[in-house]
Amino acid sequence: MPAAVRTVSREDARRIAVRAQLLDADRAAVAGSDDLADVVAQLTVLPLNPTDIVCPSAEHVAWTRIPDIAFDDVRRAVEVEQTLFEHLGPHRHPMPAWAIGLRAMRDLPWLLAIGREPTAIGEGSRAWLEANAGFRERVLEQLRLDGPLPQADIADTVDAPFRSSGWNTGRDVAMLLELLQVRGEVVVAERVGQSRIWDLAERVLPTVDAPALDAAWTTWRERWLRASGLERRTHLGEVGEPVRIDGMRGTWRLDPHASAADFSGRVALLSPLDRLIADRRRMVDLWGFEYALEQYTPPAKRRWGVHALPILDGDRLVGKVDARTDRDLGALRVARIHWDADPDADAARLRRAVDDELESMAAWLGVRLVLDERRSPAR
Repeated sequence: MPAAVRTVSREDARRIAVRAQLLDADRAAVAGSDDLADVVAQLTVLPLNPTDIVCPSAEHVAWTRIPDIAFDDVRRAVEVEQTLFEHLGPHRHPMPAWAIGLRAMRDLPWLLAIGREPTAIGEGSRAWLEANAGFRERVLEQLRLDGPLPQADIADTVDAPFRSSGWNTGRDVAMLLELLQVRGEVVVAERVGQSRIWDLAERVLPTVDAPALDAAWTTWRERWLRASGLERRTHLGEVGEPVRIDGMRGTWRLDPHASAADFSGRVALLSPLDRLIADRRRMVDLWGFEYALEQYTPPAKRRWGVHALPILDGDRLVGKVDARTDRDLGALRVARIHWDADPDADAARLRRAVDDELESMAAWLGVRLVLDERRSPAR
């Protein structure tokens, strides 16, 4: 007779998720770039979006876990220490926004195994690669002779132009390089502003032995669950323990090492791409939090701001900070704080904690804090 599936409370589920992402008060005692690779290995990936509305997402996510990290430590880990590397894929990634990011170099063997699998990229992209075998060889030869090269310097000698229903039509060089990056043939050696500098992976990444594909996928699922705490089983198969969450339909998979016991929370200002909330369906399921990244929303339709920062308070998501870094004025400008939850007697504590986080973020960015408008928590 099968064992009964246990039920966890929604509060415990949230606490498990927060702790798995090192966002609780008892996060690992880390103090600088020497520990950055350990943190990234736990998170599985730093989302890579260089948009600098407040600050790039990889640096932001790292700072919320390592408060005394220097802003340049992420770049140094990639380009100098090579403890991290830029990675793309796999195609079947559960959250598309996370398909591109920085990974711990120690994860390279199993990532390569997955990337070399034929289905690591979609069927249409595979067909396009096959039709452009000559284009691929010409690009690899140019990198072999002249690399590393900025993407703009790589010749577009495509045999069959890339076509899509989206904005990738005409981006032949970019699409080829990104598909070869999934395959582990090329890599972004560094970024200069928004420009990617490409090289052959064999000249940048260490030589490793890739495990068998089944073992690689098992590692991926186990690592993804460890970094999530608990997840729906869609991409996880039978990894972890089956559990139900009180008041919710269906079963979830729980990391067998995860626990909500003795949870102690903190206040943090999250990146819009933070792993805790990047899966918007999971965000709604666990927190009932209403949020959308409004970077591409017409100004008149924005509710919270072009790049609003979700506010985490312990195991609750309680609001958003409409902020922007004005480099010309040397300021982190806060247009408004939108409060979702009524903190009741905790209102003063929460306001002070958010103010402290904003001051810390401004100091980390090397700018001053400017509060253009304030909105107190609702009564």
